[in-house]
Amino acid sequence: MAYNITSLSELIKQFEKLPGIGKKTAQRLAFHILAQPPQNAQQFAKALVEAREKIHFCPCCQSLTDDALCSVCSDEARDNSTICVVEDPKDVLAFEKTREYKGLYHVLHGAFSPLDGIGPEQLKIKELMKRLSDTTVKEVIMATNLTVEGEATASYISRLAKPLGVKVTRLAYGIPVGGDLEYADEKTLTRALEGRNEI
Repeated sequence: MAYNITSLSELIKQFEKLPGIGKKTAQRLAFHILAQPPQNAQQFAKALVEAREKIHFCPCCQSLTDDALCSVCSDEARDNSTICVVEDPKDVLAFEKTREYKGLYHVLHGAFSPLDGIGPEQLKIKELMKRLSDTTVKEVIMATNLTVEGEATASYISRLAKPLGVKVTRLAYGIPVGGDLEYADEKTLTRALEGRNEI
């Protein structure tokens, strides 16, 4: 008879559903949880359930929050004339870590992907266009990923926003910090030149 513990197998199976977690890592995580004092496992389970129950989309920017509005949208010191459009709530965290951007955000929750059945209707574009109809918005920064899907999404939104008199900009492309020019391809170098800033 094979060695089998139903509850352990189920725990491993649930960990395997997480992105980037294979069978071996799922097993390590499951055994780690079982090695913890019971109160630690209960705190972990409680945090998981509470996060799932309390966190929702901000009705304004579509990012994640556990309040009526997210901390960015509710901050009156933010520049409400600029909206940075990103694909994912994780992108908001990345920008906020820089402490440089002082405007607002809008999260699309993806990018165009016709093969996956993702078009404008599946993204939070209608919500963005509603925000752009407010005359206080002067600029939209397209910060979608530098992929075919991200570029197509940025281009589509740009065509919708321009008739509203909103300036649409794109993040500059170029050489990563610490990167050597000899390893950069022609497209990257060209975009780095085009996106250059005065110093």
